[in-house]
Amino acid sequence: MSTILEMRSITKEFPGVKALQDVSITVERGHVHAICGENGAGKSTLMKVLSGVYPHGTYTGDIVFEGETMEFKDIRDSEKSGIVIIHQELALSPYLSIAENIFLGNERARRGFIDWDETNAEAAKLLARVGLGDSPTTVVREIGVGKQQLVEIAKALSKNVKLLILDEPTAALNDEDSAHLLDLIRHLKGQGITCIIISHKLNEIKAIADEVTIIRDGRTIETLALATGDISEDRIIKGMVGRDLEHRYPDRSVAIGEEIFRVEDWTVHHPTDHDRTIIHGASLSVRAGEVVGIAGLMGAGRTELAMSIFGRSYGSRISGRLYMRGEEIQARTVPEAIRNGLAYATEDRKVYGLNLIEDIKRNISAAGLRKLAPRGWVDGGGEHVVAEGYRKSMNIKAPSVDAITGKLSGGNQQKVVLSKWLYSDPELLILDEPTRGIDVGAKYEIYTIINSLAAQGKAVIVISSELPELLGICDRIYALSEGHITGELPIEQATPEALMVLMTKEKEADHVIG
Repeated sequence: MSTILEMRSITKEFPGVKALQDVSITVERGHVHAICGENGAGKSTLMKVLSGVYPHGTYTGDIVFEGETMEFKDIRDSEKSGIVIIHQELALSPYLSIAENIFLGNERARRGFIDWDETNAEAAKLLARVGLGDSPTTVVREIGVGKQQLVEIAKALSKNVKLLILDEPTAALNDEDSAHLLDLIRHLKGQGITCIIISHKLNEIKAIADEVTIIRDGRTIETLALATGDISEDRIIKGMVGRDLEHRYPDRSVAIGEEIFRVEDWTVHHPTDHDRTIIHGASLSVRAGEVVGIAGLMGAGRTELAMSIFGRSYGSRISGRLYMRGEEIQARTVPEAIRNGLAYATEDRKVYGLNLIEDIKRNISAAGLRKLAPRGWVDGGGEHVVAEGYRKSMNIKAPSVDAITGKLSGGNQQKVVLSKWLYSDPELLILDEPTRGIDVGAKYEIYTIINSLAAQGKAVIVISSELPELLGICDRIYALSEGHITGELPIEQATPEALMVLMTKEKEADHVIG
């Protein structure tokens, strides 16, 4: 097997930050090569160097591709050589068709006019290669994110790709779409296409990669051969975080108190199709110091339940009752929910949880701004003090609270989200997919924060697609299926198998387990 790529002693600096220092990797032709590291380790920066997003002259070191030293001026330059990158944030226009997106900037034209017959015919061939059966004329906004990922790969194939770079390709996908994408990567490998994949999902890396290079704090730590099958996930984690994680989940001593929050007979209808019921008579409770999980398959209604509780942010014709410390409360709007002690950290922190173009301090103060503006004017000095306190206590890795939130790693952005809601001083904190898209080291820190909240007597609800996560951090777990709460298990009785039985029930159970 020959070498297709060498990156030798790559060093990349930003003002005040050395993002990469003397990083080297070697990629074999026709292999799937994974790159692992904590958020902020430099993985995406390295791939932006390789693909010309950061052009030659803005870094030091050499890129050798197919035996030739390359000096890419921009991303088009790297694509001409057969290197194509698909970023975590997909770069498709939602208002154009699939075919138009595939050939955007690479149009099939004759005498200055686009040949639509050729465009759609060639797009159909590419869609067949990636296993997507939709019409090339389908508008991209009408297909899900899993199919959009396949359109991005079809677009890469249209450019005669030799080396395909995938940055967190399954981060936003459900299990079925993720499995399909991994099968496609195997298929591309069989066609001789080399892939570099960045992912936090170690089980996927072990299943698909031939080698994995670990980067920590902007430096290459080691490259491990996975083909032998004797490299464990714990071994990879040790390289990523620089220490053994004997336990993926921190120990916690549980001191559960009185009931804090209760939902009774909560029913929610679709926001536009008012006759369609999304949540059917759900009831649940959380006590002081307790971490309660909600498990369910995609489409079960987990997020819809949480958002409807939090100020009726989702749904229509909502009925049922909410109680805080035994007294019925109203939460008809988000401000009213916050005043009554509720907080909801959304699953999509980039779109709904944060203002990415604002600084850290403005994001942290957002939900509790009334505390900083008793006379209608925000106390800027007080805002800075509050944010700095959270930056230190939450270990947010940023030079100051004036740093722009969008420039932080995913794990640090999530800490800003949690800080924002903690400053609102809630009694109940609902965390929707709190560790999605962040690495194992940052996950451990988030779990530690959750434990700390419980130790303070807060009530915590965690929604997660990862059953091991729920089993590792919760005291009780409710199962949701097709909008029905189908059962409840204390952690002593909870197993993946028992939860899956409840998660796949077709109708509401008549009893509660546990």
